[in-house]
Amino acid sequence: MTNFVTKQSFILADELATIAMGKRIADLVKSELQQGITVYLNGDLGAGKTTLTRGFVQGMGHVGNVKSPTYTLVEPYDLAEWQVYHFDLYRLADPEELEYMGIRDYFNERSCSFIEWPEKGTGMIAVPDMVIDLAYSDEQRTMTVHADTVLGQKLLLALIS
Repeated sequence: MTNFVTKQSFILADELATIAMGKRIADLVKSELQQGITVYLNGDLGAGKTTLTRGFVQGMGHVGNVKSPTYTLVEPYDLAEWQVYHFDLYRLADPEELEYMGIRDYFNERSCSFIEWPEKGTGMIAVPDMVIDLAYSDEQRTMTVHADTVLGQKLLLALIS
């Protein structure tokens, strides 16, 4: 009998713990999955979506700043073996705008996409492997991870083991 976990919550004590969790996810993508993923990020402004993504991008090998793509819609990181894309669709007026930027080209086996405000891109963005909800819990954050595909399930199982 195999474990089938589709949802798990984690407590992140502070910003450093949030960055560390992003780096842990990156390590698991590289070692366990060895292929790209698509992650939807949900949470209020300031809940840690960009902070988690910063940890992931750094964990995938980027050296330097990781900024929020609020005004550019996407920040690309072209790394040795991977492409990482951080999308922030908060200011997107119409999902059709994504078609003009060639959105479908961003999703492939060697790319990892973290998408903030995914509901704004409905119908134009890839189906998520995981959905991560971030919420304040006093001084800490609660991160709830939902696995939506077999790949997401594999990553979640690795994350909790």
